[in-house]
Amino acid sequence: MNAVQLLQLISLAAIWGSSFMFMRFAVPQLGPVWLLELRLVAASLILLLISSLLRRPLNVRKYWRHYLILGVFNTALPFWAFAYAAQSLPASMLAILNSTAPLWGLLIGFIWRGKPITRRAILGLFLGMAGVASLVGLGGFAVQPEALWAVVFTASAAICYGIASSYAEYAEKVETYANAHGSLWAATLLILPFMPFAPMPEVWPPAAVAAALVLGILCTGVAYLLYFHLIATVGAPSALTVGYLIPLWGVMWGWLFLDEAVGLHTLLGAGLVLSGTMLVTNFRPTRILRAVFQPSKS
Repeated sequence: MNAVQLLQLISLAAIWGSSFMFMRFAVPQLGPVWLLELRLVAASLILLLISSLLRRPLNVRKYWRHYLILGVFNTALPFWAFAYAAQSLPASMLAILNSTAPLWGLLIGFIWRGKPITRRAILGLFLGMAGVASLVGLGGFAVQPEALWAVVFTASAAICYGIASSYAEYAEKVETYANAHGSLWAATLLILPFMPFAPMPEVWPPAAVAAALVLGILCTGVAYLLYFHLIATVGAPSALTVGYLIPLWGVMWGWLFLDEAVGLHTLLGAGLVLSGTMLVTNFRPTRILRAVFQPSKS
C-alpha cells in the first residue's frame, strides 16, 4: 500500500464515519423512511450512471433473488434501523455500535453454518458485549426507553450485516460492484411500498435534504466505488481495515459538528468493542503497518 492508497483508505473511513453525523442531523427533520429513500435513490442513480459509462450490466434476470436478499439484509433493514436510531442516539455511539457487526457475524456463522468458535473469538465476544454495556449503561441510556430501543435497532442493523456476510460467503459468486449496485436498487424498491404510511415532512429544509443527498451520493455511492477500488488495488484484507477506522471518524465528526460529548464511557466502550472485534476477526494492528509499507500490487 503506497501513500496514495493509504490516503484513499483514510478518506473512505472519514466518509463512512460521517454518514452517522448526516443521519443524526437530517432524520429529525425528514423522518427515517423519507431520509432512507432519498439516500437510496441518490446512491442507486449514481451507480447506474457509473455502470452505464463503464458498461457493467447487472444481469437482473439471473441474479434478482441474490440482489433481493442482499438488498434486504445488507441495505434496506440496516439503513432503516440506523436512521431510526439516529433520532435518539448520538452519531458517535451509532458509529461504535456499527463496528459490532463482525461479532454478530461470528455468532450467526456458528448457529447457521456450524462454524467453530475459538477461545480467542469467545473472549472477543465478551469484550464486545462489555463495550456495548459500557456505552449504554455509563452513557445514561439505560434509563431512557426511547434510547434503549434505539440501541436495540442499532444492534439489529449490525446483526443484518452479519446475516448478509454469512449469506454472501456461501452464495453464488457475483462481482462485488454488481452486488452493491443490485442490492441498492432492490432496497430502493423494497422501501417504496412503505412510503405512503410514513409521515411526510411538512417542510423540506434545504440543509436536511442536502444531508440526505450527501448520504446517498458521497457516503454510499462514491464510498462503494472507492471501497471496490481499494479491494482491486491493495486486496480485500487491507481494504477491510477501514472498519477499524470508521468509529474514530464517527466520534470525531460528532464532536466537531454536533457538539457531542466524548466522555469516559465513549472511550471505554469504543476500546472494548474494537478490541473484541479485532479478536473475533483475528486482526492484529501490525497488519496495518505491513499493508502500509509493503509494495503495492498495482
